[in-house]
Amino acid sequence: MPQRMTLITSPIFIPEARLKSAGNFNALFGNNNPLALEIGCGIGDFVVQIAARHPELNFIAIDIFNQGCRQTCNRIERSGLTNILMMRIEARYLMHNYLGKDSLQAIYINCPDPWPKKRQRKRRLLNQDFLDLSLYCLQDGGSLNFCTDFADYGESAAELLNQELRFENLASTPYTHNLGDYPISKYMQRFLDLDQPIYLCRYRKKPGLKIDKPSLSKGFRLRWPQDNK
Repeated sequence: MPQRMTLITSPIFIPEARLKSAGNFNALFGNNNPLALEIGCGIGDFVVQIAARHPELNFIAIDIFNQGCRQTCNRIERSGLTNILMMRIEARYLMHNYLGKDSLQAIYINCPDPWPKKRQRKRRLLNQDFLDLSLYCLQDGGSLNFCTDFADYGESAAELLNQELRFENLASTPYTHNLGDYPISKYMQRFLDLDQPIYLCRYRKKPGLKIDKPSLSKGFRLRWPQDNK
């Protein structure tokens, strides 16, 4: 069933045409603070928490769902935070075309669609192509943070990340269920309340790497018509 689309008029919401006109996110934020990206922000629970903790960073929150984008904008406006902007755009398309080399201090991916059926797993965001693109976009020492409530995805993501020699693990094990001070969204809390673990992987890009811009393979839901929706 297609999404019910509503026009988003919030000044926090950035259509692609506005980003293209501005040239970069520094111009949109009005400063040169380091950038962090949350992929799949849901209704904005996580990004509001982490942006409040890190006023020295600018956060880009993205999602593919129109209603989630609208709710995130509302939540950000209520928070009064000025270091978050929202886009409805596919992550790989944004990273490849508008962010680029050494542009990000951190990437956060929280409870993405697990595509649980075997025939669907090629659609999962976290794969080697995405790691290559993330390493290109992350600054030296920049972090990739991934969590999921789905055991198979958590285990396979941890295995993939742990085998990627250009990353170093920030924990003592490939994944952990101990979230520590990691912000917990309402979605994540639902599983924790049921005693179902969250799989958290936190890795950091090693310094001094030479990484060429990877090609963008034709993927799933790369972009939408730019109608401000």
